[in-house]
This record gives sequence, C-alpha cells and structure tokens, in this order.
Amino acid sequence: MKVLCDRERLREALTVVTSVIPLKSTRPAIENVYLVASDDVLELVGTDLDVAVRYRVGDVKVEEPGTALVPARVTADFVRDLSSDTVRLRTKGDGFVIEGGEGERCELTTVDPDEFPVVARFEEEGALPVLGGQFTRLFARTGFAAAREAGRYAMHGILTELEDDELRMVATDGRRLVLAKAPSEQRSATLKRAIVPTKGMQLFSRVIDDPTEVVRIHFGENQFGLKTAKAEVYARLIDGEFPRYSAVIPASTQNSFEADAHTLHQKLKLVANVTSADTRAVRLSIQKDRLTIHGRSAAMGEAEAHLDIRFDGKPCDIAFNPDFLIDGLKNCEQATVRFEYNEKNNPGKFTLGENYIYVVMPITIDS
Repeated sequence: MKVLCDRERLREALTVVTSVIPLKSTRPAIENVYLVASDDVLELVGTDLDVAVRYRVGDVKVEEPGTALVPARVTADFVRDLSSDTVRLRTKGDGFVIEGGEGERCELTTVDPDEFPVVARFEEEGALPVLGGQFTRLFARTGFAAAREAGRYAMHGILTELEDDELRMVATDGRRLVLAKAPSEQRSATLKRAIVPTKGMQLFSRVIDDPTEVVRIHFGENQFGLKTAKAEVYARLIDGEFPRYSAVIPASTQNSFEADAHTLHQKLKLVANVTSADTRAVRLSIQKDRLTIHGRSAAMGEAEAHLDIRFDGKPCDIAFNPDFLIDGLKNCEQATVRFEYNEKNNPGKFTLGENYIYVVMPITIDS
C-alpha cells in the first residue's frame, strides 16, 4: 500500500473510527484500525464486535492499492500531531510507515489483516431515506433517558420504530421514559422495530455531519445500519423485550400546570442543592397559580422556591428525583413546559416540544 492524503481528512476519519475501537480486547486484532486503499479512496474500518464503522476518505492518491491492520490509538495520535498538510502512508514488509513533512516519520508494527473480523457492507435493499438532522435530533431528545446501570438489558438501547410515515425513538431506565416522533419521508406499511445500543446511536449521530443530507437506514434481522456520503455504521441489535411504552404514558390526565421552562429548571437546580445522594428528592406542592418546590436532607438542611404557574385541576403534593426533572428541562424545546398528572403516586407527564413526551415516576418521601 502507498497512499498520499490530506492530513485533516485522515485525522477526522481516525477520530471517528477509533471511538469504536476498544483499548483492550480478548481479540487483539480489533484493537487495530483496518485500512483499505483502492480507486483513490482510503477506507478505515473499526469495530468492537457490537458496533462497526466504515469511513471513507476521498480525494486521496493511491499509488499502490493494498490493506493494512495498524495500531489504532498511536496512528490517530501521530497523525493528529503532524505539522504537515499531507500524509504519506505505506506498508514496508511487516511494518507500516506514516510520514509527514520535515522528517516527521514513524514505523508501526502491523497485524495480519486476515485476523480482522469481517464487517458487513450496508444493505441497500430495503433501506429507507431519513433526513440526517431529523435522525440526530431524535436521538438527542431520547438518549439521556436510556439505562446505564446494570439491569434489564433491553433498556440499555434506544427503541427505534418506523411505522406508516412516522419515525419514533423511545428510551427508558425503568424510572422515566421519553418518546420523540418525527414524520418520515418514507412510508412503511409494516412496523419496523429495533433496539439499538446507545453506543451505536452515538456513532450514527457522529457520522452525520450535514443535517440536510438524506441518509439511509436499514432494519436488519440482527443489526441496524446507517449510511451517509462518508460512512457506513452498523450496530448489533439488543435482544430483549422493551417495555410497552404506550402503557407507561398516561392516556388521559385530570390535572395540569404550565410553567416557564427556564424558571422551573433554575428553581429545581437551586432546591436540589440541599438534597443528598441518600435523599435525592424534591416535593412539588401544586396549588392554584403557584408551585412550591421543597427539598431537604438531614445532613444539609432544607430549601424552598416558588414560581407562578397556570394551573388546571386539583392541588397535589408530588415528589420526584430532581435530576430526572432537570434532565428533561435541559432538553425542553419550548419556552413553556406542560406537566400533567392524576394522583401523587401516578407517573407525571411532561410535554417538552412537539411530538416530544417525557414521563417520570414519582417517589415516596416522608412528609
């Protein structure tokens, strides 16, 4: 292999691909980045066996096609710190040489490319067009609520559904649930469904650098794929039963209030300062046209804040983990947030934007 390419484009590609590659693995070959040079294109491939990416660097000069499997992190670091605008890459026996300007050079030890696992190509048949910005926005709206702690495995991903002309993403950790929807450019008569790991979704969003680009997605039997002009990304699906989100979202509510989203966010942060890890709770006292937020802990004391609201229903005291409420309000897309509820022991429903619902389970605290 002999390739001449733009350093910044190569650095960008290495940054994306190495974000997938594990630092340590029981399969050492996947600690490396797989390079394929042909037809004036340099393709970089990385995987951790659950998520994989193919990233194309265009406008390169391929003097000699070939492949190489090289250490991922040191390659990325060396290319990042080169002072030259162009980079020359070439194989040399069992080594791999990276050269910049003014004598900048390193020679790396390589691994047999045959040891690298086969990474599938994107399946064009059955692929569906989606606006890139729409896809990334849906993930940004939902990803924060996906489970991170050990527990039900299916909750460690984002449920992605396409039905009729609507694309939906849902995330939950068992104590809160968020649903975001957007119209799809492609109709699907049958429900297409996948639980995509959060790491895969993060990578999908990362390779979409133009929100106006129409990307393509593919619902496979055991993986979900996305293709842009520069990259192909694949994520192995999470196998499990995702909670029935339609049963979690209150179908009807008897009480509600509306408040300024920024003010509510600020007051919640203020009161949450006195709560501790053991007593991470705030009580919302909902009265006519007035909301009182109260928090306390034995170690630090107590705090209270008030704000004006537009109220419809019966008064209620209801307690929540303030972090969950703050997470939702950080992602609120409108100036006014709407909160709906039935009883203090029932889930609270927040409307954070158009086709954007956030449901939070209340908690029990001492009066």
